[in-house]
Amino acid sequence: MRGAPTILHLDMDAFYASAEQAAKPSLRGKPVIVGGLGPRGVVATASYEARVFGVHSAMAMAQARRLCPNAAFLIPRFALYRKVSDSVMRLLHTLSPLVEPLSLDEAFVDLEAGGTEATVEAARAVGERLRTDIRAVTGLTGSVGLAGSKMLAKIGSEQAKPDGLVIIEPGTERDLLGPMSVRTLPGVGPATAETLRRAGIHTVAETREAGEAELVRLLGRAHGTSLFLMAEGRDERPVVAERDAKSISAEDTFDVDVTDRTRVQLEIARLADRCVRRLREAGRSGRTVVIKVRRYDFSTLTRSETLRGPTDDPGVVREAAARLIDSVDTTAGVRLLGVGVSGLADYTQEDLFAQAAQAAQAAQAAQAAQAAHEALEDAGHPPGPERPEAVGERAEEASEGAGKPRRWLPGTDVRHTEYGAGWVQGSGVGRVTVRFEEPWSRPGRVRTFAVDDPALEPSEPLPLLRPDAGPGPAPQGEAADPSPDGTADPAEGMGQGSREAEGPDGPAGAGGGPGQGPGQPVTSRP
Repeated sequence: MRGAPTILHLDMDAFYASAEQAAKPSLRGKPVIVGGLGPRGVVATASYEARVFGVHSAMAMAQARRLCPNAAFLIPRFALYRKVSDSVMRLLHTLSPLVEPLSLDEAFVDLEAGGTEATVEAARAVGERLRTDIRAVTGLTGSVGLAGSKMLAKIGSEQAKPDGLVIIEPGTERDLLGPMSVRTLPGVGPATAETLRRAGIHTVAETREAGEAELVRLLGRAHGTSLFLMAEGRDERPVVAERDAKSISAEDTFDVDVTDRTRVQLEIARLADRCVRRLREAGRSGRTVVIKVRRYDFSTLTRSETLRGPTDDPGVVREAAARLIDSVDTTAGVRLLGVGVSGLADYTQEDLFAQAAQAAQAAQAAQAAQAAHEALEDAGHPPGPERPEAVGERAEEASEGAGKPRRWLPGTDVRHTEYGAGWVQGSGVGRVTVRFEEPWSRPGRVRTFAVDDPALEPSEPLPLLRPDAGPGPAPQGEAADPSPDGTADPAEGMGQGSREAEGPDGPAGAGGGPGQGPGQPVTSRP
């Protein structure tokens, strides 16, 4: 572990929810909850205004609704989040060639590899400049932790939330970690924490005092030794620029257990298509097709089939997945289905015989898939996925089909031929409520239309900042000015259905590390 604070950890503040507040002026300063909206949905991210009510990431959406019924409940819009994330990652790459993204909103940076001087002053200057640049480029805020290791840098960014910077200086690590929960240490999940609790170990200081031998006895050599070093404040993990995926997959959890065999086959075909779309976006191919089935009783099984060579052909993956699901008894009901591809490669098999066989399979599978999609559309009731990524993909799929029955999910981007750009607040009983506003406008007017109104169409997300202007949206902690046209509260009309999993950071103002001083983290806030 390096002593100087040369490892930077960036964590965007309540990323999905903050992006929604920046995109929707009427929601600024108000509770916003993003995630799956079905009965089995979970919270992906809650704004700081919602966290005051106890809402946090990974909470069941039903519980979030009970705790904060007046919040705006929105589906994730991953097309927007990826664009914002790309802008942030480009800024990080200007600091160093060693950038390790952990998710869309979180990354480590090795500043030493980028030539930053190994001093507290130089690290602070880089961190403050980064926060300023992120706000200028995206209109959002991020929290920065700086330390001599990845573990401590991440702890620093968590203490800095929201919109702050914390530097953990050399020599202060043990005192800082001591009173913290053992769950703070990387690799300590619920099972490990329970094992330590039974041994009377609750804090990092108690973990350190237990000694390496006792931790090895409780947890095994590898885990026990690693945990002891972490408790000592020692973390030798390097920043790794490339984290190669081992597999690519797609899965959905259903609102109601699926028992119909035809429906199961249709869902497997659709998931195979989504999986291949991800595969191609990553520029990869795969050799092994895997399906995942979680039954009504929560028992989970997988089946796999290895092909003759890597492929990114949707027909081939659909056909393999169909063969695999045929070997599984689903008559008692399934709550989750998934399709994945592993054995990834950067090329496809050039074996002509394999290609010919795969082409024949693909032609047959294409016909079956087309019939499957038509039948699924006729059903008119696609399942509600649990994962927020799946929710966003469902919305994207829904927006692609011109002339198909439209399902207006809260938060969806729309455009009206007369009123322009807006977003769906809610829908039901044949009507859809839309608020017409843009990220750089004042809160807009709410209007209601028939769900099949030909003048209303799904649209692409608008950028958070006006393309031809400088200043960004109002700061996320401030409520937007009241609408000049006397429109209703933004949560109105959202009862019909209107998280980047980050830790429960607590409400705004509850983060923030201790003040500066000997043996204390160096904290900076606007």
